[in-house]
Amino acid sequence: MPRTPVQPAELLTREPFLGWWAVDEGLLTVDNLRSSAWRRVVRGVYVHRDVEVDHALRATAASVLLPLAVVTGRSAAVLWGCDIAGVDDDVEVTVPPGSHPARIPGLTVRRAAIPRGHRRRRRGVPLTSPEATAVRLAGLLPDDDAVIAVDRMVHVAGADLGRIRALAAEARGRGSARARAACRQADGLAQSPQETRVRLLLQRSGLPDPTAQYRVTADGGQFVAFVDFAWPGHRVALEYDGLWHAEPGQFGKDRARLNRLTAAGWRVVFVTAEDLRDPSRFLRRVAAELAR
Repeated sequence: MPRTPVQPAELLTREPFLGWWAVDEGLLTVDNLRSSAWRRVVRGVYVHRDVEVDHALRATAASVLLPLAVVTGRSAAVLWGCDIAGVDDDVEVTVPPGSHPARIPGLTVRRAAIPRGHRRRRRGVPLTSPEATAVRLAGLLPDDDAVIAVDRMVHVAGADLGRIRALAAEARGRGSARARAACRQADGLAQSPQETRVRLLLQRSGLPDPTAQYRVTADGGQFVAFVDFAWPGHRVALEYDGLWHAEPGQFGKDRARLNRLTAAGWRVVFVTAEDLRDPSRFLRRVAAELAR
């Protein structure tokens, strides 16, 4: 009859732990660690088998393994609530310049000085501030993805766009020019990645610039709706129609909202993920509405 794996109460949490520490404390043996009760998250760091391993947990495990490290880049963004790294993507951490080089599978270990003012702690994990994280992403990611990441850090993590731009202006070295360009293009108003993509497409189209997150009111000043983008002088709105619109009960709310906009004299152009694969189609629709 197989033996029941040893599972000390002290380790039955969601927190990863160092294997050697559990052995030194007499909680487990080396053989116990190899049992089905435990899974290895990164080298030498374990968690109970019932804990779901995602990128945030792997970033937490990396900080347990490397106590001098600060979680940075996309991994820091995940800890701030921006899901831009998958479970299997390398965790990025940054250690002080004089640290011994470390090559650990599943981790990207950088050596750089991070000013104290750019550091925070979240759920006990040291990581870069939302603003410093945004600048790092802006210099790391390509093209529109960089602008999207900055907008997401503002919307989700509460980063201050003015502070982001100031940090980007001070940045030097590899990727700093790209970071400054991306931070200039970000507006911090988008509530989804696709809204940023739509805004960038509109800016490049030659069409008049819209107002993002516009508050539509009726002639008497009564609130009608917020729209993703608006050309108030034309009473034309553009809305990104994402998957969340298919949630139960949302269809009726969307139709009632559209009726209010129509009654207030507005015309609405809807954009979907399919439209973004061939932007010329929805841009022609917008141009036609603006020309009416």
